[in-house]
Amino acid sequence: MTKAEFTVMDMQGRHNADGDATFARLMKGASWKKQRIVMLIPSASMIAAKVYLNHMNMIFPPNQGVVKILAEGMEVGHAYSAGIENILAHPDLREWEYLLTCEHDNLVPSDGVLNLLASMEAHPEFAVIGGLYYTKGEGGVPQIWGDKRDPVMNFRPQLPDPKGGLVECWGTGMGFNLWRLSMFRDWKGPKPYFQTKAGPGGVGTQDLAMAAEAQKQGYRFAVDCSVKVGHWDQQAQIAW
Repeated sequence: MTKAEFTVMDMQGRHNADGDATFARLMKGASWKKQRIVMLIPSASMIAAKVYLNHMNMIFPPNQGVVKILAEGMEVGHAYSAGIENILAHPDLREWEYLLTCEHDNLVPSDGVLNLLASMEAHPEFAVIGGLYYTKGEGGVPQIWGDKRDPVMNFRPQLPDPKGGLVECWGTGMGFNLWRLSMFRDWKGPKPYFQTKAGPGGVGTQDLAMAAEAQKQGYRFAVDCSVKVGHWDQQAQIAW
């Protein structure tokens, strides 16, 4: 038999025990505000099983609207542009707060969306905040494109913040980005939004070509180095 014990329960609960700390946490996450998210995933015909399982574990703020859209079988720039145009054509979705771009070969932390939302709340000056991930292969560089301290637009890969802070840049990758949807509602630049360029009009991947146009309109980009994202290589079975 176990030894008899007298139990006195703290009935107020852990979250009530320190009301100030709990209030500060809730303010930081801001899930009491509208944080409706449209998630847009461009993909070829298949998504790796490991990536699919990873995406299933993403946590979204409680009782907020979330719609997930798969743009299948299109060139990535066209997938993003067509997906956003369809969102803006929808009478309800067009008024939502955020667009989350998440690609078919990126592995994301389960709380990544919540952390990006907290960063967006703390930094309203940014229109786009992405997670930190690297190009594939040995010698991969962080997709923090461009030194903002240089007044001349550039897309040199920058160092991440070892303390996990935000690094402002001229552009980001697209693998795990949170965008203010108002940016596309108010867009004054050329369309389609995302264009892979290789010709007289310039050379550039669709993500950085779009970032260059957005910067001209005053939109600012940053990478949250506390949100660590893997870049899945299906053939090598490695997350870079």
